[in-house]
Amino acid sequence: MNFVEAIAKKRDGGVLARDEVAAFVRGASDGSLPPEQLAAMLMAICCRGMDADETRCLTEEMLHSGEEWSLAADRPEVVDKHSTGGVGDTVSLILAPMLAATGVPVAMMAGRGLGHSQGTLDKLDAMPGWNSIRSRDETLDLVDSCGAAIIAQTDNVAPADRTLYALRDITGTVPSLPLIVGSIMSKKLALGAGTLILDVKWGSGAFRKTEVSARELAVALRQVAVDSGVRCEALITDMNQPLGPALGTACEMREALAVLSGGGDARLREVTVGLCRGAMVLRGWDAGEATVALDRVLEDGSALAAWERIAVAHGADPDPGLLDHPRSTVEVLASAEGFVTACDGEDLGRVAAEVGAGRRTVDEELAHGAGVLVHARIGDRIEVGQPVATLLVGEREIDQDRLCDRIRCAFTFGPDEIQPPKLILGAADDSAI
Repeated sequence: MNFVEAIAKKRDGGVLARDEVAAFVRGASDGSLPPEQLAAMLMAICCRGMDADETRCLTEEMLHSGEEWSLAADRPEVVDKHSTGGVGDTVSLILAPMLAATGVPVAMMAGRGLGHSQGTLDKLDAMPGWNSIRSRDETLDLVDSCGAAIIAQTDNVAPADRTLYALRDITGTVPSLPLIVGSIMSKKLALGAGTLILDVKWGSGAFRKTEVSARELAVALRQVAVDSGVRCEALITDMNQPLGPALGTACEMREALAVLSGGGDARLREVTVGLCRGAMVLRGWDAGEATVALDRVLEDGSALAAWERIAVAHGADPDPGLLDHPRSTVEVLASAEGFVTACDGEDLGRVAAEVGAGRRTVDEELAHGAGVLVHARIGDRIEVGQPVATLLVGEREIDQDRLCDRIRCAFTFGPDEIQPPKLILGAADDSAI
């Protein structure tokens, strides 16, 4: 096959045949296609899209490109979770120990940062000693010993996705719906948990900018899961501003620990509890009883204790004092006043990435102490000179004044009080989970 012709076909809006999709996936997994051609096809797909059959074919080919663990065959009770990505999205770090503390075991194959979002694995790497490279048997052992496994995608699980995931991050093709579906569902189906809860974000800080497009993605993801025999629900949640106040790796770990200790950010807690409840309902719990149990594990210390067990089992020291701190901090002061009417979450995420919490190249090291702390939320009244954020400066050389100006410009002010946006808009199947 002349793959250049397949690229041109998709570039011009054509529908790829299965053998063309298979060649694309095979080329990503075995290196038979150069990165330039893979990147070109990613951009063509991003610009032209894929129909339902192409998307299904892409997902299946990516799934079958490597091992299929099928955890449900040995542990049918295990729950998996995935987020479509956003800013200040610290949910996975809180959800896993919360569910484990209620007796619901978790196995998650987490990812690294994409674009303006910080990845769960990157946040866990801020903890000295954390080992996310696990085999299937080791994953089951972690589930049995501490109630949760948070692992990286291995070389043998959906290997095509590893290559394409990294290329999407540096080619501006992250938001593409078929690429999102293929990436997420190939890994989720390869892991093979029997229950899957999805967090589909929408808004300025998400990859899906409108509620309509987020719902479209939620329905597509859920349908692929259900068609594959997986109990699945997809909640649609707000990302028109950072979910939590911390944007980075070490700072998000600290925020997760604050929530697990019964405090922390109320918005972050609300979304996490909602997703936990959704997973528990899929597992047969009554929604009200699930809520009571989740509130209890946060208040009585059992969620934090579960986290400490999970960290130790993954090879890490759970002492928060070992997390990196920034080299310096800069308060960013408001130059306008009024009520915050909008907050550009994506630009704040890009600032956090530029200061050291994200990668500019595939192999770049992160500065775990770097990031942004957000102090102003939509609906807040802000005066001139009041801090709207704090820039956490790492070792990377940056234009500090320019980044502070970008942070200021991320906030829009108006004279009239407004209500903060609703955090959980509902589920893909219109249920009330």
